Parts: sequence; structure tokens; C-alpha cells
Amino acid sequence: MTAVLWVALGGAIGAAARYVFSGYVTDYFGDQFPWGILTVNVVGSCVMGLLVGFLLAKPQESDTLRLMLGTGVLGGFTTFSAFSFDVVKLMQSGLNTAAATYVLASVVLSILAVFIGLMMARTVFT
Repeated sequence: MTAVLWVALGGAIGAAARYVFSGYVTDYFGDQFPWGILTVNVVGSCVMGLLVGFLLAKPQESDTLRLMLGTGVLGGFTTFSAFSFDVVKLMQSGLNTAAATYVLASVVLSILAVFIGLMMARTVFT
């Protein structure tokens, strides 16, 4: 149960950080393009790389740190960081076709899922 609490705490911090950070970026660059979320995704992916590199270099660090920062904060900040790391892992394993398939499937199916959800909501709630 303690692990869940660390993830929840980190998730709350990450979600609040995403809201504030993407808002600042959007205010600065405007809302004609999703600069805020794009920036969050790129920054989150970079931080995920830093965190994974740190944890690989210092395997004695606790699971609590990994759970709170990786799963919690970065998961709340952006799930795109985990997606990006999975793609890199596939590519580093020489599974380039699987990586490309994962990218294409994730993007296409996620967009399709949003459309399906919208259609379901319009049917149910109107």
C-alpha cells in the first residue's frame, strides 16, 4: 500500500506541474498550436531519460524514488515520457520494426479512441 501512496503523491505533483507548465508555455506562444503539451511531452521525456540514467548508474537507490518520480511525477506530468522510453528500449534491442509499429499503433489507435469516445459521449449524453 505504501507504494501506491508514493505513486499517488508523485502523480498529484506531476499533474499540477503539467497544468502550470503547459499554461505558461501556451500563454507565451499562444494557442494556435499545442505548444504547451508538446513542450511538456518533450521535457517529460528528457527527464525520464535522466531519471532512468541515474537509476541505472545508482542501482542501490530505492524503489520509492523510482515509484514517486518515474511512475508518479512523470506519469502525472506526461505519460508520453513512458511511451518514449518504451520506444527507445525497443530500438536499443534492435527491434526497430516493433518500435515503429508501437509508435504508429499508439498514435493512430489513441486518436481513433478519442473519436470513438466522443461519439459515445454524444450518443449517451445528448
